[in-house]
Amino acid sequence: MKLRVAFLGTPDFAIPSLRALHDAGHDIVAVYTQPPRPKGRGHHPQKSPVHLLADTYEIPVFTPQTLRDSMEQQRFAELQLDVAVVVAYGLLLPAAILAAPRLGCINVHASLLPRWRGAAPIQRAIMDGDKETGVTIMLMDEGLDTGPMLAQHALMLTSAMTATQLYMQLADLGAEWICPTLEDFAARRCQPVPQPSEGVTLAPKLSHEEGHLDWQQSAVTLERAVRALNPWPGTWMEHQGTRIKVREAACVLGIPADAPVGTIIDDQLTIACGTGYLRLTKLQRPGGQALSNKDFLNGYPLPKGTRL
Repeated sequence: MKLRVAFLGTPDFAIPSLRALHDAGHDIVAVYTQPPRPKGRGHHPQKSPVHLLADTYEIPVFTPQTLRDSMEQQRFAELQLDVAVVVAYGLLLPAAILAAPRLGCINVHASLLPRWRGAAPIQRAIMDGDKETGVTIMLMDEGLDTGPMLAQHALMLTSAMTATQLYMQLADLGAEWICPTLEDFAARRCQPVPQPSEGVTLAPKLSHEEGHLDWQQSAVTLERAVRALNPWPGTWMEHQGTRIKVREAACVLGIPADAPVGTIIDDQLTIACGTGYLRLTKLQRPGGQALSNKDFLNGYPLPKGTRL
């Protein structure tokens, strides 16, 4: 069933879904994405990943600052859509936008709702030690990821999975199921199911300060943060006024040491935490490259007994 579609998305997470809709032969009449943002050393405006892909498909692209403007809403309504597909777009959709397509607006969300409603479900799932996550394809309403569900597909999390790895796996999982779900919904083979009222958790935006490693926390908590918060906002520690990024770390078991919290206990950058020990295995100084702990210590000595 060929549908008349608008696609709303911005980062590379949305790319597989846009590609899946295009390859399935749906009539994508418009792409909405965030406006070009200054990036790089020259701070030149750069198009979003979705914008670049839409250009290659020769799909008209719109980059409004807001969808609350009446003229934007009229333009959207005039597209006469069957459906809008929304994947990590970055703007709230007002009621007039939600109501314009014949079948409504369908969202691919990177969690098993109602767990992790909000902007950072991937990172929050890792930080909280979840054993599974997945994607929810839902019919959108005006709430924050509160709409009724059309489909859910789960993915197991390993104890070593990083946010980057999970990000791409969930992007691909959403793309795998968006077209079958959309077509089932259009043919009335599936019906929206309200989200459970129990088990609701929120996944607010990440902040730079969340990346600060507090040695009073457990080694398990800190190791999860390192996996969840890299590459952005990144995890970091301070030593004598220097902010050092921690790119990779591992919990270390079987250490008999009884050192004060925040103390380096060996020559491998193993640090005593509130509970347990965390070994920093890849680090980066300001303006430098990410290095193994051995190579890092060659240029920035942090001897045993140093208190961070």
